[in-house]
Amino acid sequence: MNVRIPKYRHHKPTGQALVEIRGHRTYLGKHNSPESREKYRRLIAKYVSGDGEVAAVEPKAELAVNGVILRYFRYAETYYVKNGKPTDEVAALRAILKRLRSLYGRTPISEFGPKAFKLLRESLIHEGLSRKYINDCMGRVRRMFRWAAAEELVPASIYQALASVPGLRRGRSKARETKRILPISAEKIEATLPHLPEVLADMVRMQRITGMRPVEVCILRPCDVDRSGEVWRFVPESHKTEHHGRERVIFIGPKAQAVLLRYLVRDSQAYCFRPCDSEEKRQSERHANRRTPIEYGNRPGTNRKVTSKRKPGEKYNTNSYRRAIHRACGKAGVECWSPNRLRHAAATEIRREYGLEAAQIILGHSAADITQVYAERDLFKGLKVAKEIG
Repeated sequence: MNVRIPKYRHHKPTGQALVEIRGHRTYLGKHNSPESREKYRRLIAKYVSGDGEVAAVEPKAELAVNGVILRYFRYAETYYVKNGKPTDEVAALRAILKRLRSLYGRTPISEFGPKAFKLLRESLIHEGLSRKYINDCMGRVRRMFRWAAAEELVPASIYQALASVPGLRRGRSKARETKRILPISAEKIEATLPHLPEVLADMVRMQRITGMRPVEVCILRPCDVDRSGEVWRFVPESHKTEHHGRERVIFIGPKAQAVLLRYLVRDSQAYCFRPCDSEEKRQSERHANRRTPIEYGNRPGTNRKVTSKRKPGEKYNTNSYRRAIHRACGKAGVECWSPNRLRHAAATEIRREYGLEAAQIILGHSAADITQVYAERDLFKGLKVAKEIG
């Protein structure tokens, strides 16, 4: 159901901004001022969420939410860094803090409590965001206030009050629920592979066999692979849980070795799967299949920009890897799937054949309950038992 949003209006006789909600006219301050815009957004958020309160709150001369946001984000930019580059957490923080600032930026910190926290959450629900994403966002806001309390910027009671607000539960809120991510079937993988470039197809095969993460297959290098034993060991230069002091070892058996072997004949520091190699093969195939005689038209190496804005790189990233698979799915006419589902599929197969502990070791999880998320329970054993016992 669409809700009609009252407009931000100009009261010309007084020069003030106003908004009229349910017949109640509220003056917001000087027209077009940041303060009036902020009060308008806050009142609209309350109106959309069904909150009966529509009276604007005048800020007091004390530290505002904006001040905490600024200080915390400066800290986050230096804390959430890996290999000299900001992690995805920085972008996620920027998104939620921008929303918090638009609603409560100029509000005194002492007036930001559980009701304001819930109102921010309601605004995210109204945007149509998923329940899990909203809970993650609100967790980041709590984390900011916990940091601020530790830095003595805000009273600890504010963080404690926010921590008392439970997260959204499945089926207990209006937030959108996402579909459960299931393993991708072997049939869909095989249907997609012919529509992928050779290099990317081998990346999919490697990930499906070994159960490694998408980022791990992207950063695979010859120097990171120990080939001294019958089973090779791949120790990534960087991995997801290294900040916890854990080591990540990926075991590469005979099938995966057959896929990887030809990519190891290169500089030991170079990445095995490179976009530049894939593009070179694509151009070679186009030239081999050309119908125009070689003495006519463009020959290889001609008709190319000397200073091209985009050149094939030395390494795939998780986004380019995922987009390539999505394009191939579209060409194959199958359900669009992402690289992480290959990890789910590998985990499910390993668990079915060798048990949960084996899946936990292969996936590199420190606890079995995390592996449960990736390894779907095999119903075949349950059906077999039910059939035998009647």
